[in-house]
Amino acid sequence: MAKPAPKSAPKSAPKSTPPPSPPKGPNGPNGPKGPKGAQGPIDRFFKITARGSTIGQEVRGGLVTFFAMSYIIVLNPMILGGAPSAAGSYIGGGGEADFASVAAATALIAGVMTITMGLVANFPMAVAAGLGINAVVTFTVAQLPEMTFADAMGVVVLEGVIILILVLTGFRKAVFQAVPGQLKIAISVGIGLFIALIGLVDARFVTSPVSGTPLQLGGAGTLGTWPVFVFVVGLLLAIILMVRKVRGALLIAIAAGTVLAVVVEAIGGIGGFSDKNPGGWNLNVPKFEGVFDLPDFSILGQFSIVGAFQKLGPLTLILMVFSLLLADFFDTMGTMVAIGAEGGLLDKDGNPPRTKQILIVDSVAAIAGGAGGVSSNTAYIESAAGVGDGARTGLANVVTGVMFLLATFVAPLVNMVPYEAATPALVVVGFLMMMQVSGISWKDYEIAIPAFLTIILMPFAYSITAGIGAGFISFVAIKVAVGKVKQIHPLMWVAAVLFVVYFALEPIRSLFS
Repeated sequence: MAKPAPKSAPKSAPKSTPPPSPPKGPNGPNGPKGPKGAQGPIDRFFKITARGSTIGQEVRGGLVTFFAMSYIIVLNPMILGGAPSAAGSYIGGGGEADFASVAAATALIAGVMTITMGLVANFPMAVAAGLGINAVVTFTVAQLPEMTFADAMGVVVLEGVIILILVLTGFRKAVFQAVPGQLKIAISVGIGLFIALIGLVDARFVTSPVSGTPLQLGGAGTLGTWPVFVFVVGLLLAIILMVRKVRGALLIAIAAGTVLAVVVEAIGGIGGFSDKNPGGWNLNVPKFEGVFDLPDFSILGQFSIVGAFQKLGPLTLILMVFSLLLADFFDTMGTMVAIGAEGGLLDKDGNPPRTKQILIVDSVAAIAGGAGGVSSNTAYIESAAGVGDGARTGLANVVTGVMFLLATFVAPLVNMVPYEAATPALVVVGFLMMMQVSGISWKDYEIAIPAFLTIILMPFAYSITAGIGAGFISFVAIKVAVGKVKQIHPLMWVAAVLFVVYFALEPIRSLFS
């Protein structure tokens, strides 16, 4: 995403947790002079004390991240499992939609890869099936002539392998480090606005009317529904707790919002949102309907690279892989910068610690998602909610990942949390990330205009990739126009050209079809 987590500002935004982030640079979390006195093997392995955190903070942050992104367990099956492929079969190869197996596999792959990110990269960034990418797989790749979902997942696996090669050769990291620092700030700010908008839209605090303005307040220009009331209460509670520096502010707000939602539903019997019930709950109806259910992992391993080659042909296959690759490539870049900055984990050049390991795990996650039949897995910007509540190390990932693994058995409990209870955390984190905007030199048009385009297009186009692409292309174009070609890193040239091709994919595809 989505979907889907994505800052090199001189200062990190204020947090709801009292312990301050350690300074960046050589004496910060990436340097040799960090705090000493680790209190055990877990502390030493994850560098918890060195990053100014505690085990309690990591656990809370991991739980907040899980609840902020657990919606993917429900949304991914709806997107992948709700429509047949061009061959007429649903995901899993059957003639009917199979939501249960997609949900179980989605939680399993997310859990395994999130834990892997924590153990290998020691970075508080969770991984799950990418929103947006899953829609491309379902409604574009799987709809090409004779394609099955197994063939479409073969394209995803191939895309992940290519990204992994780019990481291992150092190309992906080199591109990341070639991006000007202030554009990295703009990426983070844009992602902040993006996830705040996601929170507002998912809670139906902001909606899209059938006609008239693109967006409006509430379902009909008003906030007159009980689910929106729960969202507002949760948001105000999160803000008040954060301002008062209460530990676990976001998690407390999510839990309190869920309890309130359950009470409201028990009294009012509101039901789920639909065209006939526009005042209903979004995503989940907050009812307690049991805890345990046996998972169905039958779609694991259903992918076919050979089938993708045979049915698409080389040119179409290249274009499909390229479109998925760019979305994965740059979304993760922006997400890890935003999360690193939110946690005060960036070095003096705006890079997070163990960048290569982060990118390797992210690439393997893309492969695992395709092989698991649940679409490419990628970094989640919702991880910023956990970082905003104290997460600084990979231990938070372990907590989030374990929750995903448990969710394969306790889907009824996970499904009790509606959007209206979880999304206030996204709005608050969006505010925290927005505060970095002061790190951009707004009087310098040569960087301010690309930064502006990056920031506004992420929420307005509902795409992190679109914002990054607009920023890169405009940066290169402006530098050329003012005669400062030498200030353009060679890899920025490459990235800008690739984005031009990416934005022109449809005309190119129609030209050769």
